[in-house]
Amino acid sequence: MEKHTFSTAGFRPFLADVAKYNSNLQSTIQSFLDGNTLSQQANEDLYRLLGIYTKKRYGEEAIALLEEFVTYDTAMVIGRPQHENPDMIALGKLIGEKAKAFGLVFKNVDNRVFEVTLPGQDEDLVGFHAHADIVPVNKSLWVLDDGTQLEPLKVTTIGNRMYGRGTEDDKNGIVVSLFAMKVIKEEQLPVRQTLRLIVDTTEETSGTAIPYYMKRRPMPPYNLALDGSYPVVIAEKGYGTVMASFPVRKTDTDAQSPQIIGMTGGLATNQIPAAATLTFSGGNLSKLEKKVRKLAKRFTKKYGAKHTDGQFHIETQQTDDTLVVTFKGVSAHSSQPDTGINPVSRIFLFVDTYHKALGISENEYTDAAQYASDNWGLDFYGKELGIDFSHDFMGPMTASQTYIGTDGKTLKTAVNIRMPAGKTADELKNELAQKLVTWQGKHGEIKITIEHSQAEPMYRSPEGKWVNNLLDIAAENLNIERKFGSSNGATSAHNLPNGVQFGLSMPNEKYTGHNANEFKTIDQFLLDLQIVTETFIRIGNLDSME
Repeated sequence: MEKHTFSTAGFRPFLADVAKYNSNLQSTIQSFLDGNTLSQQANEDLYRLLGIYTKKRYGEEAIALLEEFVTYDTAMVIGRPQHENPDMIALGKLIGEKAKAFGLVFKNVDNRVFEVTLPGQDEDLVGFHAHADIVPVNKSLWVLDDGTQLEPLKVTTIGNRMYGRGTEDDKNGIVVSLFAMKVIKEEQLPVRQTLRLIVDTTEETSGTAIPYYMKRRPMPPYNLALDGSYPVVIAEKGYGTVMASFPVRKTDTDAQSPQIIGMTGGLATNQIPAAATLTFSGGNLSKLEKKVRKLAKRFTKKYGAKHTDGQFHIETQQTDDTLVVTFKGVSAHSSQPDTGINPVSRIFLFVDTYHKALGISENEYTDAAQYASDNWGLDFYGKELGIDFSHDFMGPMTASQTYIGTDGKTLKTAVNIRMPAGKTADELKNELAQKLVTWQGKHGEIKITIEHSQAEPMYRSPEGKWVNNLLDIAAENLNIERKFGSSNGATSAHNLPNGVQFGLSMPNEKYTGHNANEFKTIDQFLLDLQIVTETFIRIGNLDSME
């Protein structure tokens, strides 16, 4: 079909052109144009063509809308709920304007959830979920290998890639859903089920928007999260955070001796950052910098270049009164720690290994470094603590060090846990607590408080007409193996009735959401638009979901 020119003046003119070049579809297309009842296979052929038509007709407009969505800074700001975020409110207004222009029904649920509905012949609901919030950005890290500085809140298209926060996670899901419903509506194609796009505003943070919504609006009995991986993900690991807090403590070091006065790494607990920084003051900083550089070479050789082809490195920058040491790795989603190079775990290991050689006095930063290195290290499976385990279908538990920050009174560091089936959340929490209590008993001089929140893993039955139709759609459009998948990441599907992930990322490819230099390829975005359109009308016309 790609070799020929097809009308995009409407779906029916498009089909007439397809029939000229594809004899296998001529009978099906003519029957549809004549208003005849079609077989199931013929309908599925038409649904596939509708997806292709949508990609051709509205691909450029969809990209333009994604570009506009990315300009809204919908990251969480500490101390301000998302429903009071001016950018979130403005984005919700834009979604409403587009929905109404597309002939769809829009409802704003107190700026917490934005709802777009395509009414069907029945009142049965199918929910398609995407989220409007994003993880925070550190603009200084959005730099390509050739030195190009990117604007995280502006789509920069280079070759086939559209760089920008939210292009992958998850404003793209909102856009393709809007255009899928638009086409079905404007072409006056019937759907049996009522189809509803439910846009979450707190998926990346508190997760409070959907529970709020469920108390006020009917939740569909079947739900697809367009925020994960193809083909169909029926299992998700349980999301957890282990937050360790260390009170600030004064040192006895005089002004002539160096000490750590700052350590930062990461902006959220669910992303591995691209960099972490260490700040020294006091003493002879020039002499200290020479020592740091010498030890950095040794450290990088042992814990960086050998494993990462030189992608991990350590830089120093001296001012009049400070020495800043930056550990640069490769950012990754915390659910996929093996795809990144973690600077948070490495900065802790460096401090714990060399603070005595550098003549640095002990304080809350060295306390945190010893805790992190002893209990977590560079491993991201919990092996240092002996809490590692795995599940045949869902894979191993992961434990990623993701965050270092201070409020001036307390230093905090986080480990992000992704737990498969095989243990309950309480069992893991108790096991971890016992291990850390044992460690604390050996290090009574270190004052530490541990908080561990842990969700249960999710598993859905692979039975049912609707999930198997989803599996067919993904496998056939993407030419991938027809089998259900499991995810390390937790999406809104986790706590939804019959919730599953359906795209929009490719399996076995590094997920760029949460990373610096997040991007979506144009080809994949257009393919998502095609697939989601087919999904809306095909699932919307099932005579039974089970």
